[in-house]
Amino acid sequence: MEKAIYLITGVMASGKSTVSELLASKLGKAVHLRGDIFRRMIVSGREDMSAEPSDEAVRQLYLRYQLAANAAKTYYENDFSVVLQDNYYGAELVYMMDQLKDYPVQLVVLCPKVEVIKEREKSRGKIGYTGFTVENLYSEFLKVTPQIGFWLDSSEQSPEQSVNEILQHFR
Repeated sequence: MEKAIYLITGVMASGKSTVSELLASKLGKAVHLRGDIFRRMIVSGREDMSAEPSDEAVRQLYLRYQLAANAAKTYYENDFSVVLQDNYYGAELVYMMDQLKDYPVQLVVLCPKVEVIKEREKSRGKIGYTGFTVENLYSEFLKVTPQIGFWLDSSEQSPEQSVNEILQHFR
């Protein structure tokens, strides 16, 4: 399979981390780049996103996206395939695609049913949904996110099945 940058998005608890790690492991020479790592590197002064984010939270979100895109490009230019995952909704997805426009990007939007996301959120070791409900975020995500790339309803799939379908789609 040719070297590429796989951009993986979806709402929280849609399976991005699990699918991205497994996908990277199937690509030979590959990196799994979690965009959220750049948020967590801010030790003091971090402002997280919320239902009503501050201007500083939005600025830091775009800083995180810029750093992740630059890291992905650097790995790619050094002969790695990259699986870059984060929450890219609406205009943010367009922004990321623009940041990577000169590279071969394979966009995957994980989109399991809302009931599946609610179950996954309950069983995760972290809480992602604070200040808004799964239903509200899911509905907003579907409304504002452009219908580009490969949208995968992974509700009835194991992570392995999802990865196999992604690989088959981009062959």
